[in-house]
Amino acid sequence: MNGRWDAAKVAESVGGTLVSGSPTIAGPSSVIIDSRLAAPGALFVGLVGSNEDGGEFASAALQAGAWGAIVDNERGAGMAGDAAGVVIAVDDPLRALADLAQAWRKELGSAVIAVTGSTGKTSTKDIIAGMLAPSRRVVATFENLNTEIGLPLTILGAPLGTEVLVLEMAMRGEGQIAELTRIAQPDVGVIVNVGPVHLELLGSVEAVARAKAELIAGLGPDAVAVVPADDPLLQPHLRDEIRTVHFGPGGELEALPHELELPFASAHMRSNALAALAAVRALGVEPSGRIEVELSKLRGQRLLLEDNVVVINDCYNANPMSMRAALNDLAESASGRSVAVLGDMRELGPDQRRFHAELGAHAKEVGIDVLVTVGEMARDAGPPFGGEDLYSLEDAQHAASQIASIVEPGDTVLVKGSRGVGLEVVAEALCEVLPPAAGGAD
Repeated sequence: MNGRWDAAKVAESVGGTLVSGSPTIAGPSSVIIDSRLAAPGALFVGLVGSNEDGGEFASAALQAGAWGAIVDNERGAGMAGDAAGVVIAVDDPLRALADLAQAWRKELGSAVIAVTGSTGKTSTKDIIAGMLAPSRRVVATFENLNTEIGLPLTILGAPLGTEVLVLEMAMRGEGQIAELTRIAQPDVGVIVNVGPVHLELLGSVEAVARAKAELIAGLGPDAVAVVPADDPLLQPHLRDEIRTVHFGPGGELEALPHELELPFASAHMRSNALAALAAVRALGVEPSGRIEVELSKLRGQRLLLEDNVVVINDCYNANPMSMRAALNDLAESASGRSVAVLGDMRELGPDQRRFHAELGAHAKEVGIDVLVTVGEMARDAGPPFGGEDLYSLEDAQHAASQIASIVEPGDTVLVKGSRGVGLEVVAEALCEVLPPAAGGAD
């Protein structure tokens, strides 16, 4: 926030009461929710969680030099007048964080591109940032700061002069995208796709589409919606009064221009790039030439190891759509054997066994050479795959201990599963046995 607002302005922005500190003191330069990060200029927001009340650490943050703290009204009353810094009391610290971010978004005057989807939203966000970087000052969501906490922190971390905010929006239930949209007030809303994710909470793919489409519902009259051309689930949620761009076969944007050079060739990544291109064009940007894309951690990075082994580290998350896309990419890109290390896909509801079995059948259909399942649910992918090159392992630690004995020189190894499976240890184990080759990235 760069110290632009004084304490009175901060309190006004969150609808709070300044109970300690001078109203005219120069404002904070950063916003934190972890008191261990307290430093001069930091505004600590004491969020109330299910297991812990962050407000308990407000005094410690101030003693450590923080500029100020936002706490709930009850705690604020106890800190009135004698705190070591500014204290602002509010009804709900989480709502205050959201309102502060919304106010700072208006202060910045930046264009905002919001991205959601069942799979590929992080990669699409990264591609958008890469397309914009040569001509715009861009701030994009870092790693997984895409929730009702992370998105406001991303906005509040953007400096004055930021021209475009690229914000990823995650959700697990109804109403969450709507709240993120309220905060971000996007100029462009991108829905990459809709698929079977979070079914334990939402119950059906149609419900997933409704939840994702909250982004469309929250767009202003001058905003642009970017949606896949071949997704009938989103059709009921489109709005005639705003401009909508369809990407993919049958849409207004069907193919990437030849002069655009991207560092990947897989079908699903090029589809993500189409969505990204539609988004940046909505802001009047026409990218060209080589686009440098820095993918977020654990999301499809390729690493070339010794013995010409390639590891595709894509173990941040998984669902049936992203798994199939990753298997297709593995089958197309492997120069030697294709080895798929697949962990459980979680939150799929009562049909989880069917989804995993279909995954094994798909792996066989596209010609995957070796399948390693990790976890109880992933084991269901084994029988449809069949054959001798099938390994069913109990958990990530067992997979990490055995992966070196499975992999052969020249293999391409995909490591992918839901975040809770912790498959990154498998990729790490391979890198210990086979250090990165000269050049590193593949």
